[in-house]
Amino acid sequence: MAEKKHKGFFVRGKFRASKHKIKVPLTPPPLTFETPWRKISWGNKEEQLTAVKNYKPINDDIEHLQILLYGPVGAGKSSFINSVSNVLRGRLTLPASVCSVNSEISFTKQYETHQIRKGRDTPKTFYPFVFSDMMGLEEGSDSGVHPDDIKLAMKGHVKEGHTFNHLEPLTDRDPGYNPAPSLQDKVHVLVCVISANSAEITPSVLQKMKEVKVRDLGIPQMAIMTNVDLACGETEKDLKNVYRSRHLRQKMSEFSSAVGIPMNCIFPVKNYSEEIDLDDDVDTLILSTLKHMLDFGDDFIDKMKP
Repeated sequence: MAEKKHKGFFVRGKFRASKHKIKVPLTPPPLTFETPWRKISWGNKEEQLTAVKNYKPINDDIEHLQILLYGPVGAGKSSFINSVSNVLRGRLTLPASVCSVNSEISFTKQYETHQIRKGRDTPKTFYPFVFSDMMGLEEGSDSGVHPDDIKLAMKGHVKEGHTFNHLEPLTDRDPGYNPAPSLQDKVHVLVCVISANSAEITPSVLQKMKEVKVRDLGIPQMAIMTNVDLACGETEKDLKNVYRSRHLRQKMSEFSSAVGIPMNCIFPVKNYSEEIDLDDDVDTLILSTLKHMLDFGDDFIDKMKP
């Protein structure tokens, strides 16, 4: 009886290995983790809001905490400032100008400091922290804010209203140079703003971001990742999935490895963009991020005490 040959499996009680690879379809992992990989208190907005509203800098020599935002063009720096203002004032506000047109050229050209007003009382009072906004990082060595200008801003050498020159960094001969910065002029928290929905950061921009990290002068640095709803369908359906999303966790991990900012110093947020009413889940992420900014800043200015 002739031996019946098969492409493998059993023949006359014996197993013969197939010369052909058997392709077994792989089941893709679920889009979300079963449990969140980071805890956050959803539905606890009022407690977070009270903590921020009661904030006072730990160092009496500091009138307001100085928070500097920097990052690639279009990442959402100005939109984040507006979103914080929305949450704290309980309505839509526009303290920082934004551009809705996608562009590779920075909309912000000057060094601008934004205060957030408390209520509607007269005289005006403001929260004891401010956001400084600046020109975005752009592709190439002759465009966007120069990393040296970010370093000078951190040291307090850039005057309010200074217009950045993308071809040449600020020098001590320029009218926008502050020769004798006070403790109040210096930056107390450095925040890198990136978009979760953007394409890969170009090598040129990434190198500029690394230069800033190297020069952080002991200033606490953190990052916020915007547009998490646009980058992940599960988060778009329900913002509470933000810390269950595999995609967002991977994006944050890759950015952490590329720039050197630890994962526990990177915070995903959704800025207000098309909404006309506030949303508790959006507010919760923004308040959680802001609270960590204030905590990191307080740790830094506490060291400045004589």
